[in-house]
Amino acid sequence: MKNSVFFYLFFLTPFILLAQSGNIQGTVTDENGLYLPGANAMIPSLSKGAITDFDGRFTIVGIPEGTYNIKVSYLGYADLSQEITVVAEETISVNLSVEPKTMELEGVEVSAYGLSGQSKALNTQKTNLNITNVVSTDQIGKFPDVNIGDAVKRIPGITMQIDQGEARNIIVRGLSPQLNSVTLNGSRIPSAEGDNRNVQMDLIPSDMIQSIEVSKAVTPDMDADALGGSVNLITRTSPKDFRLSATLGSGISFITDKPIYTGSFLLGDRSENGKFGWMISASVNDTDFGSDNVEAEWTDEFEYNTGVEDSEGDAILEEVDVDPYVNVFEQREYLVERIRRSFSANLDYKFNANNTVYLKTMYNWRDDRENRFRLEHEILDAEDIEEGDFTITNGVPTRFPVEVKRQTKGGIDSKRNKNRRLEDQRMQNYSLGGNHLWGNLKVDWMTSYAKASEERLNERYAEFESEYIVNNDVLNSRYPRYSVANTADAALNNFEYGEVTEENQYTDEEDINVFVNFEIPADIFGKGDGTVKFGARGRFKEKVRDNDFYEFDLEDDFPTLADVPVKDYSDPDFLAGSQYQIGSFASEEWLGALDLNIADGELIIDEFAPGNFTVNEDVLAGYVMVNQKLSNKFTVLAGVRVENTSLESKGNRVVYVEEDEDAGIEEAVLVEEVNGENSYTNVLPGVHLKYDISNNTILRFAWTNTLARPNYEDLIPRAEVINEDNELVLGNADLNPTTSMNFDLMAEHYFQSVGLISGGVFYKNIDDFIYTFIFEAPDDSLGAGTEGYDVFQPLNGDSATIFGMELAFQRQLDFLPGFARNFSLYLNYTYISSSAEGIRNEDGDERDDIDLPNTTPNLFNASLGYADKKFSARLSANFSDSYVDEIGGNDFEDRYYDTQLFLDLNATFQFNQNLSLYAGLNNITNQPLRYFQDVKERTQQIEFYGQRFTLGLKYDLFKK
Repeated sequence: MKNSVFFYLFFLTPFILLAQSGNIQGTVTDENGLYLPGANAMIPSLSKGAITDFDGRFTIVGIPEGTYNIKVSYLGYADLSQEITVVAEETISVNLSVEPKTMELEGVEVSAYGLSGQSKALNTQKTNLNITNVVSTDQIGKFPDVNIGDAVKRIPGITMQIDQGEARNIIVRGLSPQLNSVTLNGSRIPSAEGDNRNVQMDLIPSDMIQSIEVSKAVTPDMDADALGGSVNLITRTSPKDFRLSATLGSGISFITDKPIYTGSFLLGDRSENGKFGWMISASVNDTDFGSDNVEAEWTDEFEYNTGVEDSEGDAILEEVDVDPYVNVFEQREYLVERIRRSFSANLDYKFNANNTVYLKTMYNWRDDRENRFRLEHEILDAEDIEEGDFTITNGVPTRFPVEVKRQTKGGIDSKRNKNRRLEDQRMQNYSLGGNHLWGNLKVDWMTSYAKASEERLNERYAEFESEYIVNNDVLNSRYPRYSVANTADAALNNFEYGEVTEENQYTDEEDINVFVNFEIPADIFGKGDGTVKFGARGRFKEKVRDNDFYEFDLEDDFPTLADVPVKDYSDPDFLAGSQYQIGSFASEEWLGALDLNIADGELIIDEFAPGNFTVNEDVLAGYVMVNQKLSNKFTVLAGVRVENTSLESKGNRVVYVEEDEDAGIEEAVLVEEVNGENSYTNVLPGVHLKYDISNNTILRFAWTNTLARPNYEDLIPRAEVINEDNELVLGNADLNPTTSMNFDLMAEHYFQSVGLISGGVFYKNIDDFIYTFIFEAPDDSLGAGTEGYDVFQPLNGDSATIFGMELAFQRQLDFLPGFARNFSLYLNYTYISSSAEGIRNEDGDERDDIDLPNTTPNLFNASLGYADKKFSARLSANFSDSYVDEIGGNDFEDRYYDTQLFLDLNATFQFNQNLSLYAGLNNITNQPLRYFQDVKERTQQIEFYGQRFTLGLKYDLFKK
């Protein structure tokens, strides 16, 4: 009976209170009518208030009937106080508008121009209870960032992995991209990557996003699969009044001297009665660029054929002690056209003060057209190297025979492909949701459908092969190089037909998300505002990869490279150095025009079947949390989240059957379907403490628990044999999810003149991290003919720890005299130290000399800006330290991602309130993507992209 009474009172108290009180639902906007997130709306006499969300909305419930002053405070803006009358059993709507502050300097009144974007970001960061970093769209515009990835990399504790000169995969606090979550308006973004969970950040244009919020300590109402952090991208919402903005620009990519075209617009308004709002926006960017690439593999082993046979007729090999040298060398030249398109439509309808629904949509579509020309050299097998074929100088092989391949990569001759490989990537998201107020009970819900896909049809390769002796240049290990010993050996007629192949690849991931949240007031300690929030979420995912691969025998038609149309792609301005001259290849037009009928080709099952799979993953979650003020300065948020994960997978294992004449067995490749299942439940408590030392100085602490699920294909008990590279890739159905217990301590001080200085430390205790174990197959038990192959299999390590420190400073230097007050500084630095246990080498021994993979020791961002009423400019630097990227079978085989320093410059001239001219220069330092093997001087890959320059006009119209 007592329990029934308690249940009744708990759930009906909010509605009983309604009879004695009312609610306020309002919005806060700036001088242009744009909504302000993170504004503090407070009724001082009641010590009750609320913080505006990303749509500028706030709701204060349970207010006794009467007349009150509501005060709105916002960094960089003057405080606003307005009288409001609350009526019992009603929700009062109010629209509040604040104006920018002015400063008195040497008797002259000066506006705080150029700071609105920074104000929005810092106010949101300041008022959030958990530890976050926020960047607004206006702030993004101060940097020359085309895509969201480039914008995110300027946030403290974040670095990005680069692909084709653009930031693609996000690393938060040193944690691998698949260990971080990326959401759009709170809904998880699916991944178009086939073999991992990475979200391609370069797919989304920066001008389609209103703000970026990085939560480094997640709360119980957020998805828990954010071991490093959660990045939430907020799309633009409908304005309070008419809004029109458009950009039109061009530029040049200096590596190809080809033009860049870009344009965007957004248009929005609200009906006269204020109920219906809409915003549409679109963006397009067309860039014709490329990259200059050199790659190498290093070994410390060398064997040759003595010319003597053993008793079984096998050649006797002699092993020679040598220092590390390059045994595989490649030079690559890429020509790429990237067209990025994006469209968004957001609608909302306010039935009344208590009920609002919204629809948010986004469609991103990127075409990458690529030709690649690869010159590959690989030392011959020891059986094929005889005395006299090689020279060893001072312990380093400087002359030896190699197999050489000239490969052209392209696509069919069609209007879309244009003789190039076309990679069609798309990401779409549709979210329907609502916000409701039932008495004192707040309810918000959302259901969304999202899909990411990558399609590569009619991808063609033509390869011609030869063998000759090369000289190995050992003078500079940072720029390794082979050169042909006898130039006549490199003649086109010495390159014989190798293969022509065509493959089709398709990957998609579909997500259905449903969540509902409930929030009721609960002033447990009688110290002020408090709430209890609870809710549930379901996320239902299906990922499919479906590839095929055909090989064609055209040797009779094209016996040598001299028998096909060729082009010389040597470039005296090759960015890695003029010493690299790549030579001639089969032309992309010839390759695209080939009439290849799959009926005439051979289906090569082992090239694609092991990589095809279907995975279904369902996540059901529920949470409860309490947000309570313990005093006017001290707030605590505590709660627990429970997530259940259920996964079913289907893939393929390739089985090789060797020929046995005695038994009458012919060589064959068999495909065996394999299935996997996995399920687990995680209980994830968390506590967040916030102490306001003063109005502008805050101390935060967080204890959280997070997880990261294994990559899909890693969980399938599959086997993929790569005979060309003598490699075997295995899945592991027994993988556990990676979990982490996290501790954060952060102190922040916000300047009234819009700025921040902050510092903090964090610690992560990680269990069951996943790494790739590499070992040599001892026999054929893993597949016929695989003895001696390098085997790659994902395994759980034991544990790892990360300790880090973050410092940040940003401020307008308004305390300086004269024009110097128009300068601003933006600085942040992150230090990370990690250690990992349970990583084994190829002999099975545990390694104790290695950091957690993808953990960057030092990250640094800096920018110096200048802004007056007409002109603004910013010079920006982004630095990330080197880190171990892939763990090899031993330390000599470990691969590292090298140090990067990007320097960018952009400027804007404001003709009037509406029209401005912008210009930007990216990658001033011509920073390459570089990997090295074991030691920094030993280059494994170095790829240059050159600089890009853009110039354009921007038009903004606000109508209040």
